[in-house]
Amino acid sequence: MTGTLYGVGVGPGDPSLMTVRAVDLVRGAEVIAYHCARHGRSNARAIVAQYLGSQVEEQLTYPVTTESTDDYQGALDAFYAEAAARLAAHLDAGRDVVVIAEGDPFFYGSYMHLHKRLADRFPTEVVPGVTSVSAAAAALGRPLVERDEVLTVLPGTLPPDELAARLADTDAAAVMKLGRTFTNVRAALATSGRLDEAHYVERASTENQRTDALADVDPTSVPYFSVGIVPSRVHADTTPTARAETAAVIAGRSAGEVVVVGLGPGARDRLTPEASAALAAADDVVGYATYTARVPPNPRRRVHASDNKVESERAAFALDLARAGHRVAVVSSGDPGVFAMASAVVEVAAADYPDVAVRVVPGVSAAQAVAARVGAPLGHDYAMISLSDRLKSWDVVERRLAAVADADMAIAIYNPGSRSRTWQVEAARDLLLKYRDPSTPVVVGRDVDGPEESVRVVRLADLDPAAVDMRTLLIIGASTSRWPAPGTVYTPRRYG
Repeated sequence: MTGTLYGVGVGPGDPSLMTVRAVDLVRGAEVIAYHCARHGRSNARAIVAQYLGSQVEEQLTYPVTTESTDDYQGALDAFYAEAAARLAAHLDAGRDVVVIAEGDPFFYGSYMHLHKRLADRFPTEVVPGVTSVSAAAAALGRPLVERDEVLTVLPGTLPPDELAARLADTDAAAVMKLGRTFTNVRAALATSGRLDEAHYVERASTENQRTDALADVDPTSVPYFSVGIVPSRVHADTTPTARAETAAVIAGRSAGEVVVVGLGPGARDRLTPEASAALAAADDVVGYATYTARVPPNPRRRVHASDNKVESERAAFALDLARAGHRVAVVSSGDPGVFAMASAVVEVAAADYPDVAVRVVPGVSAAQAVAARVGAPLGHDYAMISLSDRLKSWDVVERRLAAVADADMAIAIYNPGSRSRTWQVEAARDLLLKYRDPSTPVVVGRDVDGPEESVRVVRLADLDPAAVDMRTLLIIGASTSRWPAPGTVYTPRRYG
């Protein structure tokens, strides 16, 4: 079985711009091959040096580079044939060979000459890399092309007249292979009327990177590893207008809205993409301090944290911001429509802010998160009830608990207890025992998705009120709920 030939682009110079695939191949290679001049130094090898260890190294030394010779192309053809034969010996022996190439292997890269001599005999894979053209544009902070512009990549070795004609006939250009061709390239840019637009980038992405107006560069200082860039004309023409438009929008934006966002039970990976997008677009975040603390900080965004007992005031504050043109995210834990801020915002908006747009972005509820930890205790009909008697009387809580218990549904109990509400859990347990068997499974989920997560299953008769606080959610099983193993509860979808 033969080895595989890999042509691996290692990028323009900065090792951190190598792809993950390139790093993996270099680290695991049996044979590393690279091109160099007679001085023996290789830019490609220097980029990957930190990943080299016990690999066999094949140095492929060009017989000629820029010097004159009677048969330049013939000398190179013979060199590539001999280099391909050297690598074929490794491949025939079953060793994988990684040929590293600065930039991209198929973008003016020497690897291509080995590929066309070996690809019909051995399995090959080409790993693309960041090109010097992309790195140069990044160094300049200028787009290469925009909208339907055409980018032309030109070798500086073209005759000056042809180079000038192509430069005059394109929207944007990158001129490669400068060095000794620089004087001709600059003359062609002048002839084409593009010299004033042209930029010079040397050793892009490295610590020796240099950028300048191409017209101001000393020809004697130009190395081979440099690029001439004539960037997007559309970008240059539209930048002042775009900046003015942006400033006008910032100064006079009037189309605000309130988005009520569910943050989920706690873990970042339970935040939905829609919720992430709403947070990213927000100018202001409004919410209970515990929940606003879960929103990643952004210097562009203002955070307005408040106490948990001012829901209507918080809603009105958010709606006032939106009426003034702000994009506001009102955040709630879990799902905002489950004992959370959606109801307060919609109610206040309906009464006093009919002109303000309000959206609700759902989230994973605490009941769903706790249920998932033990299986499917909410697999059939179920009810959600809050034990808090701050916004409704305890008589109402009792009637609803009794009705649901008599209907034989599983129950997700929110807000079971707090520092000021210490007796409700015991009262609820005793009421439910009038309708449920003492062995009914109860899921006690505390701080689910948080650093102090605890999920236990106990019998209804053994539910300890002292172990329940505001960060706890209880799931009371129905008569059909099953507890087949420790930590597993489900309620079948069939009933009776």
